Amino acid sequence: ISFMLYGLIGYPLVHSFSRRYFTEKFEAQGILANYRLFELNDIRALPALLAGYPALRGLNVTIPYKERVIPYLTRLSATAQKVGAVNVIKIETDGTLTGHNTDVVGFSNTLLDFLPALHGMKAIVLGNGGAGKAVEAVLCELGVPYMTVARSGLIKFEDVTGSMVKAHQLIINTTPLGMYPELLACPFFPYASLSPEHFVYD
Repeated sequence: ISFMLYGLIGYPLVHSFSRRYFTEKFEAQGILANYRLFELNDIRALPALLAGYPALRGLNVTIPYKERVIPYLTRLSATAQKVGAVNVIKIETDGTLTGHNTDVVGFSNTLLDFLPALHGMKAIVLGNGGAGKAVEAVLCELGVPYMTVARSGLIKFEDVTGSMVKAHQLIINTTPLGMYPELLACPFFPYASLSPEHFVYD
C-alpha cells in the first residue's frame, strides 16, 4: 500500500493543529495519506526537504513563509499571484510546484457568514504579512475601505488613536500574536475604544 505524504512548513510550528486535523480527516475519508510538520528555520532549506521526501504531494505554508516561498515555486494560481502570498503548494510527480492561496476564499466565506451586512463599514487590518494581504484582497473585492496597521507600515500600532478605532467598525487581526503557546500576547491597540458596535475578527 502506497501512502501519499502531505505536510506543513513554517517556523515555529508549536502552535499548529494541522497534523491532528489532517490525520483525522484522512482516516475519516479513507484517504491513504500521512501528514507531517516540517519546521524550517530558513526557507532556503525547502529544496533539500523536497529532495528528501519524494512522496510529498502537497504542503501547507504558514508564518513566516507565505511570501518568501514564492521564488521557489514553478507557477502561481491567479489568486496567489494577485495576493502575492501562498498558503498551499501542489507538488506534481514531475517536480512542478504550484502555489495557491486559500486564505482568500476562507476569509471571504467566514467574514460574510460572521457579518453579512458590510455596507457602510470601514476596517482596520492589523498586520501586513501573507494573511494580511489575503484579507486586504477580500476587503477590496467587497468594497470595504480599510487601513492597515503594521510594525513596518505607514501606520504603526502606536499611531492608532481612539478616534481611528471609532471610525472603523471592523477590526481584523492577522498578526501571529495570541497564537499558542503565547496565548496572552496581543497587538498594541487602544482596546478601551472598542464598543458594542465593533466587530473583531482574529
